[in-house]
Amino acid sequence: MGIPAERIERLHDLAREATAGGDVDRAREYVRLARRVSERNRVRLPRRFRRFTCDECDAYLRPGATARVRLQSGHVVVRCLCCGATKRYPYD
Repeated sequence: MGIPAERIERLHDLAREATAGGDVDRAREYVRLARRVSERNRVRLPRRFRRFTCDECDAYLRPGATARVRLQSGHVVVRCLCCGATKRYPYD
């Protein structure tokens, strides 16, 4: 794991902690910074990071606090409570 990947992981942890503490704006800044590190160093964002961030408003998605998670037939639906954007991904 290189330095950019380690920094992205650290920013992911900080965003999760900030959201748990109720500071959604600070978590959003951590997410934006992690995306910028990823773009500049051409490093792919981890799946865990992509699934728990909103593509529209860069909010960190925490089920129950900033996201609504529902299971439908064969896929998970995650709705951002900040902007209303919806993400779907399959599961077995």
